[in-house]
Amino acid sequence: MAAARITAGSTPDDHIDETRFPDVKTTLNLFGIHRRTVGGDWSYPLHEHPQYEINYLLKGRQSMMVNGIAYEQQAGDLLLLRPGDVHASRSGDGEPFEYFCMHFDVDDRLFLSLLGRMEQVLFPASSAMTLKIMPVLHKMLEFASEADSRSVAFRMRLQSAVFELFGQLWDAISDETLQPAQSYGKVELAHEIASRLRSTASQTFSQEGTNEHRTGLREIAGGLGISVSYCNRVFSEVYGMPPRAYWSELLLHESKQLLADARYSIQAIAAILGYKDIAHFSRQFKRWTGLSPSDYRKGIERRDG
Repeated sequence: MAAARITAGSTPDDHIDETRFPDVKTTLNLFGIHRRTVGGDWSYPLHEHPQYEINYLLKGRQSMMVNGIAYEQQAGDLLLLRPGDVHASRSGDGEPFEYFCMHFDVDDRLFLSLLGRMEQVLFPASSAMTLKIMPVLHKMLEFASEADSRSVAFRMRLQSAVFELFGQLWDAISDETLQPAQSYGKVELAHEIASRLRSTASQTFSQEGTNEHRTGLREIAGGLGISVSYCNRVFSEVYGMPPRAYWSELLLHESKQLLADARYSIQAIAAILGYKDIAHFSRQFKRWTGLSPSDYRKGIERRDG
């Protein structure tokens, strides 16, 4: 939306000159941003998550399996993964490699709808997409040398760079000839369902156990004027996972955030997340991660200590 210019006499206030900009209200969530060098025998097992992922290879070769299809990534190549894409990675030639990775979730519906219509996963270093966003990616990589990465100033600069990245992504994708993966209406509907699931999760977390494992999917479907079965089907088509699996991802993310905060006991965390007791929470967390909540917390303490 272009800024609107208002000249003298065009408003009741009779401004001499005024330029108005559009209102902006956007929530951005960034997860697991890291730059990593790994050995030739390193691998990451099959997994999925409810966020988009950008994986940019800096050095070496990486072999990425995405939804059963193998992609061979060379230095400078970019991978863009959608929510629900099942993927695994390893060295492409048995030698060390270096990559930059970020996961993101943003509530701009038009931007998400554009991303959701993409089918392409691998963008070579010479592609218009990669050339468009590469300068911003390198700007983000320069932040790694900053002394205090936890400062407010650092977080603001990082968010600024990410929004610049989104702007370049929008331009690049709009210019590409991309085959739609789903209809625009279905993508919009799925993102609205995801937004309402996140809202319900936030309310559940704040009520300390009053809505144990209640996704509110029936209420969400009713509010949107659709059946629960259609709600499940559309969401699964776009996100590659049913709403309940997405809900579990939200619970897991919140669990990890709370376990990283030493102020909360594991019993208190179980109550906040809506589990009837600590044993129930511990079993579920171990099913998700392979670790008990206490072992996961000890791992954080060793890493940060």
